[in-house]
Amino acid sequence: MAVERAHNLLAALIDNYLQGKNEIGLDPRRVTWKRVIDMNERALRDIIIGLGGPKQGVPRETGFDITSASEIMAILCLSHNLTELKEKMGNILIGFTYDDKPVYARDIKAQGAMAALMKYAIMPNLVQTIEGNPAIIHGGPFANIAQGTNSIIATKMGLTLADYVVTEAGFASELGAEKFFDIKCQYGRLKPNAAVIVATVRALKYHGGVKIKELGTPNTEALSRGLANLEKHIENIQKFGLSPIVSINKFISDTPDELDLIKNRCSELGVKVALCEAWEKGGDGAVELAQLVFETAQACSVCFKPLYSLDWEMEKKIETIATELYGADHVEYTVEAKVDIKKINQLGLGNLPVCIAKTQKSLSDDQYKLNRPKGFTVKIREVEIAAGAGFVIPIAGTIMRMPGLPQVPSAEFIDIDNEGNISGLF
Repeated sequence: MAVERAHNLLAALIDNYLQGKNEIGLDPRRVTWKRVIDMNERALRDIIIGLGGPKQGVPRETGFDITSASEIMAILCLSHNLTELKEKMGNILIGFTYDDKPVYARDIKAQGAMAALMKYAIMPNLVQTIEGNPAIIHGGPFANIAQGTNSIIATKMGLTLADYVVTEAGFASELGAEKFFDIKCQYGRLKPNAAVIVATVRALKYHGGVKIKELGTPNTEALSRGLANLEKHIENIQKFGLSPIVSINKFISDTPDELDLIKNRCSELGVKVALCEAWEKGGDGAVELAQLVFETAQACSVCFKPLYSLDWEMEKKIETIATELYGADHVEYTVEAKVDIKKINQLGLGNLPVCIAKTQKSLSDDQYKLNRPKGFTVKIREVEIAAGAGFVIPIAGTIMRMPGLPQVPSAEFIDIDNEGNISGLF
């Protein structure tokens, strides 16, 4: 809630500034800052505001992103303290003047009020599992359209309180893991000692060509085909200098033959693998995995290395990720994307890491290219600037930073009876 309020406060301050004297000469047509909302709504992606006369604001085109893709969310997760958070908020690029000069949030004196709204949000939340183990919950960016990991503050706090800290990087190796390693670890000066790839029989059968409705049916042939996807994720983690551990997240529909197929392939590749039954058995179901993580972490003192250096040219960073981790042959840029990159370099932001937004359903930028696609080209249609957060966002394929509801939304199956009992949530 605080992230959404701080983000939208800046949007309101911008519109109020445009209605006033506008001493800086901020061009309403070139305001890049959008509003955010915590729901999927495709109709809000592109909108016109300020209609209804002079008192209602300056008419201009804008839009909404989903809150998890908010630059404020990224700033929260990548700040070491409140002072740095306020500084980063001041560095947010909000648009350009009529004579093409950049305008930042600090230019309209917005950073103080925004940081005040985040006074308590910057404090990590300590919760516990049903078995009483501590967990720190802090930050919620999506890895397909944002950097996908929790806050630096949370991770570093955990490291001062425990011998081992486990943090999640959502959406597989080419998205969550890459952004964790190349953005969070470089900014936070973190050096992970182990990496776990969570795999399921169902997901691998899906990549092997099985329809979603049939994933519960045993199918070793499809699973065998889908193992190519897992192999690519293993290779990706190894590119960062780490030896991955594969955790098979067991479903009740999984058969012994299917589980053995994954285990045997991992053994052939020389990769450690564990069957994880934590969902069913709690901590007892994850002991084997925990032991492997412990052994791997102990054996790795200085193993981690980022995929790229921050001083590389922007195109080289993008193309390294696309070719090395996605498996693409080439990267294509639209005219708009080329103009964006030129502007980034002119602003002196070429040394920032890249946070590529793309579909999580494929290693490529096309959600329909399953398994381990080859011979494809990644298409970058535009590059957004998140100067406050400290990265740029190349947008690949058709991914949107404001998702829409599916053709058959889950809301159709949710109901409530006269006693207040809700059904259809699971």
